[in-house]
Formats: sequence, C-alpha cells, structure tokens
Amino acid sequence: MTFNDLGIIAPILKAIEDEGYTNPTPIQQQAIPILLKKKDLLGCAQTGTGKTAAFAIPIIQHLHAAYDENQRFRKKIKALVITPTRELAIQIDESFKTYGKNTKIQSAVIFGGVKQTAQVNRLKQGIDLLVATPGRLLDLINQGFISLRDIEYFVLDEADQMLDMGFIHDIKKIIALIPQKRQSLFFSATMAPAIVALSQKILGNPEQVTVKPQQTTAEKIEQAVYFVANEHKILLLTEILNQRNATSTLVFSRTKHGANKIVKLLDREGIKAEAIHGNKSQTARQKALSSFKAGDTKVLVATDIAARGIDVEELSLVVNYDLPNIPESYVHRIGRTGRAKASGIAISFCDAEERSYLRDIQKLIKQNVPLVEDHNYVDTRAELPPPKQGGGGGGRRPQGNQGNKPKKRPNTHKSAAAGGENKKRSFYRK
Repeated sequence: MTFNDLGIIAPILKAIEDEGYTNPTPIQQQAIPILLKKKDLLGCAQTGTGKTAAFAIPIIQHLHAAYDENQRFRKKIKALVITPTRELAIQIDESFKTYGKNTKIQSAVIFGGVKQTAQVNRLKQGIDLLVATPGRLLDLINQGFISLRDIEYFVLDEADQMLDMGFIHDIKKIIALIPQKRQSLFFSATMAPAIVALSQKILGNPEQVTVKPQQTTAEKIEQAVYFVANEHKILLLTEILNQRNATSTLVFSRTKHGANKIVKLLDREGIKAEAIHGNKSQTARQKALSSFKAGDTKVLVATDIAARGIDVEELSLVVNYDLPNIPESYVHRIGRTGRAKASGIAISFCDAEERSYLRDIQKLIKQNVPLVEDHNYVDTRAELPPPKQGGGGGGRRPQGNQGNKPKKRPNTHKSAAAGGENKKRSFYRK
C-alpha cells in the first residue's frame, strides 16, 4: 500500500513525497481512512510509529477542503491538539507545517516555561490549528487570547503521560470549553483503566486502532542488559561510550536529579553531555536538544517525560542507565532508536534492586533481553529473573565473582533468562 491509495489530496501527497515517504506505517494505514470519514478514533500507539502523521494529514485535508479565502484575515481556531510536553508540542507543530506546506492552513504552538508575548502575537495573526500544552492553553484562554468555541477537530495525544503529569483536571476543563459536535481523536501508549475512563468522556462511538509496541519496536532493536552495581554504572557507561564512539547516545535516568548527576560524572571523565528534564528552562531544553540533533553534543541524558518529544534520525544508541519501574516506559525508551524501518541498539544497566523490573519488561515484550557478561563490572548479588514458561533449562547466574567485586568476564553474550543460547561475539561494534 502507498499513500496514493489512502484518498489523500495532491497538495499533501506532494509534501509527503518531498519528505521521501512512499508507504504508510501500520497506524497510518488504519487511521487515515477512518479519520478522513470524520469518525472518532481511539488509538493505542507509541511515538515512533508514525502516529503524528496519522492524525495530522487528515486534519489538514479537512481544513483545506473547508478553507474560506474571505476569512483569511479573521481566522478561527478549528483544530486543537493537546500534548503533555513542550518538546512534543513543537515536534507536532513542525509536522503540521511540513505536511500542510502546500496548503494555506496556518498553525501555531504554545507552551509554558517561556514568555507569552511571541505566542500571543502569533495568535493575533490568525491561525487554523493550535498545538498546545494544557497549562499555557488555559492561561491564555483565561486572559481572553484564545477561544475554543469553533473547534471542529480535537486531538488528545500521549494521554497516559497526561495522567502521570497530573493534567487530568486541566483536560476536563478544556473539554468543557470545546463544542460537543466535533471529531475527537484520543491517543495513548497504554490503556490502563484510568485511560479508558478518560477516553469514554471524550469520544462518542469511536473506531479503534492498536499498534502493539512489541510488534513495532522491540523485535527490530538489538537489545542487551548488563548486570552492574549502581555505584559502578557510571564507570561502565564511560567504558561503553569510549569503546563505541557513538555519534549520538540518549541516556535515560529515572529522576531529574539523577540526570544532572550523570552529566556531572561524565564531565569528570572528559565526556561532554547535557541533561534535559522538567526542571530545565524551555530555553535550556531547546538549546540542549538542538545541539544534540546537530551532533555538537553526542550524549543527551533525559527523563522519560522530557524524552517524549525527542525525534532524532539515525540515533546510534539508547542506554537505560536506570531501568524503568513501568515496563511500557522501556518500550518507549528503546523506541527512540530503530525509528521507521531502521534498526537500533538499546542497552540497559540493571542492579540487584532492578531485577524485578527486568522480569516485568521481558514479560511485556515477550522476549528475553540478552545478557552481556564480558565487562569489568559484573554484579552477581541477586538471582537472575526466572525463565519464561517453556524455556529450556533452569535459572543460571554468571560463574565466579561472588559478591560485588568487579571482574573481567569471558567474551560471551547470552540471554538474561535461562535457556538462552550463547552467541560467540562481542556486543561492542565500531
């Protein structure tokens, strides 16, 4: 199937072609025909699956079809996209501008953490489509700069992160301000009961589209896990970064404080890195992200929330410095690499207290993450996670090296769960 088969108009097809795309991703194949019929949609998909284009293209097409040349100087906001982070909001707005460049549709993005003057001036110029974070949107509504009474298309993106970040009350306020007669799109990477309940308040009788993370990400990314004590993680990270000499590495920390600490420790080892998280100013976050995308900074350390808007082509390596306690977050993290049809590499550090997290991750992705033993900081303080049902053999732990004393390991690469077959190669590749 190609984009030509989806009923997309010529101006948008030309923009898609200019970006070098021919074949739609699974979520685009399923969602675009539904949305072109103006039906509500409940989508379960992570970033990196082509989700943004899946909803951006139909909205642009609808707005283009209804464009009124006589109203170009008094534009009313007809489409609204709500997303949790500044980075993701900027990325979505860029997509609308990319796919709508051959139309007269005008979009704008607003978010907190910066002065509102430039954003207000852009709104006064007139726009058809608005991408916003909840807090700044409500703030400008209360000041009288934005009206939502003409909204015809409403998108709630990354709903699970909305709830995690405490935006549920803001979302309810926004929904109360938009017309009941509208097309609504609801996207979330997970469908926990709270997410389903929220979707039922937003959607009428929606069509459903699901792209499972393990089908779109985990299978095509080369993964590995290192058992290492927490106090030795920075040494192992330094060793890996120096050996691989990767052009771009995204390192995940569980906390903002941890991200800052990793940057400081890497700096002591002579490795330039920058952190991106919610406590950083918008200017600092954008500067760090731009430097990373340009290749000036080779290592970016991020928390889960901040990383939702990071989209870097040909990202060399993802490192889970801390394993996430929510298994779905692991899929989101490693999905930063292996974008579209590209392969990717994702490695994880796991100390004794994180072994249960690893077990939950392997259960979710339905595969065992290979264990790398040929490194200097092996930690054997805890038993390995039990094997999957039906796996061959009993549980096995690295031989020798009792306690927590680092020791050089033989050159093997085996499954982190029992029954894995040894692979006679090193994970390190230049």
